[in-house]
Amino acid sequence: MKPIIALENVSFSYKINENSSVEVLKDISFSIFPGEYVAIIGHNGSGKSTLSKHFNGLLTPGSGDVWVHGYNTKDDSKKLDIRKGVGMVFQHPDNQIVATIVEEDVAFGLENIGVPRAEMKQRIDDALGVVKMSEFRKRPPHHLSGGQKQRVAIAGVLAMRPDCIVFDESTSMLDTFGRNEVLQVMRKMNEMGMTIITVTHRMSEAAEADRIIVVEDGKIVLDGIPREIFKHKEVLMQLQLDIPAVSQMAEIIHNEIPTFSKELIHEDELINEVKRVSKERTGEVV
Repeated sequence: MKPIIALENVSFSYKINENSSVEVLKDISFSIFPGEYVAIIGHNGSGKSTLSKHFNGLLTPGSGDVWVHGYNTKDDSKKLDIRKGVGMVFQHPDNQIVATIVEEDVAFGLENIGVPRAEMKQRIDDALGVVKMSEFRKRPPHHLSGGQKQRVAIAGVLAMRPDCIVFDESTSMLDTFGRNEVLQVMRKMNEMGMTIITVTHRMSEAAEADRIIVVEDGKIVLDGIPREIFKHKEVLMQLQLDIPAVSQMAEIIHNEIPTFSKELIHEDELINEVKRVSKERTGEVV
């Protein structure tokens, strides 16, 4: 299987002034494949957001190469093809919403690339349906909640029919309800076959992914499935990261009840394990 995105020895520096710069990414190489749900985590300043902006050519490497569907992001003639393939949803939805009516905002990108009117209507209907915002299509976006605004922003990207969507700290400004709304949409899109990349510092969100890449000081330090990544508790703590609250709770219970599994990362796993151990301790047949 060919990767959607491939990074080869990518380094990148921000220029401070004419005489100095700071290196943010350092010789990074990895690939992301169709249908993956990948979380990129790291503390503030680790380089994770700078890394994400390389996935669709918003930034290009100082050295090394980024390939998207076989196109090199340094090739300016392929930028439109690259951005059709990889969409971005950012931290502040207000920065992505440009129209005064929801459906007009979703149509904005389609109009820019000349999608025919009939097809445009179908794409808008489909995108709003996926994010469960169809009933709000005639509403002004500024009347919506933060989570709803972010779902409108997602619909605008989704209508472009990309193969991959990158969420760059897209839930960090939302309350718990709004975050859950967006996470449900991300999971639904992944189940539909779309590649999802989420950049986050929230371990509970990273646990929802199928793969986690941990970034520190511009380098990849861990890359694997969530359950394996969260076993490296001491390493994560050294990187100013943590393990999900569910995992912390499971470890506390395990210390009191050794038969209780400490390798849990999802709420439903914790609930089921509590039920199992409760039945076991009361002598009931599981």
